[in-house]
Amino acid sequence: MVGCAACGAINRVPASRLSADGKCGRCGKALHDGEPAVLTMENFAALAERSDVPLLVDFWAPWCGPCRQMAPAFSAATAQLEPALRLAKLNTEAEQGLAQRFGIQSIPTLVILHKSRVIARQSGAMPTTAIVAWAQKALSHRGVTNL
Repeated sequence: MVGCAACGAINRVPASRLSADGKCGRCGKALHDGEPAVLTMENFAALAERSDVPLLVDFWAPWCGPCRQMAPAFSAATAQLEPALRLAKLNTEAEQGLAQRFGIQSIPTLVILHKSRVIARQSGAMPTTAIVAWAQKALSHRGVTNL
């Protein structure tokens, strides 16, 4: 099951076709477009609760210098981690309820979620290589080895 960031639909995608250029059955948009999804209250359930693919969320804010500095590194990590791990950005100013739900007190903060459960959490800006290594290590400790 893979959630669509555009419309929130859940799509059944066989594991063997997860890396293919799949499109949402409802809206027709790409399920993985090489860029982090924009996480909102509207698509949160599809991406973080109902999807079988773990979700790496970058909690950030437009006024945060380290967040802006890390943005290109997070985008670059998408190419290395998707489709086995979905990446998304959550603007803590626009989605304060979700930021509070996960107890975000400093930004940038990266959180890996699977079925709404926190798998790992890391605060502070990181380069692409560190993001990828941290995510792979966190998931391997939880038994997720498809990265």
